[in-house]
Amino acid sequence: MRSQVTVTWGEPATYRFDLEEVQPMPHDQARAWLDQQFTAFDCEPIRLTGKVLTADKVLGVAQAAGQERFRDAAHRDWAMEFARASSAALAKPTVTVDLATMSVGY
Repeated sequence: MRSQVTVTWGEPATYRFDLEEVQPMPHDQARAWLDQQFTAFDCEPIRLTGKVLTADKVLGVAQAAGQERFRDAAHRDWAMEFARASSAALAKPTVTVDLATMSVGY
């Protein structure tokens, strides 16, 4: 089964992270990593109710991190952790984080 996370701001700013040969992250560890990053980046809830869904955390962290974190080789380890955490927390092998439309697809 294919395992990949794609983060895009629209072409040509699309970054793919292949998780085929990468150790999966445990679900609880993935959620904790996203929570920590959400807080570290001072992300705001997307929904007016203030409720933060896991998909919202993935979007918020990716948006706050910016394209540089996904594009630059210096941040490759962080980007792979993001991909691993997103895939594990959402329990989906293939995830597309589309920041142009603020949506997460599976």
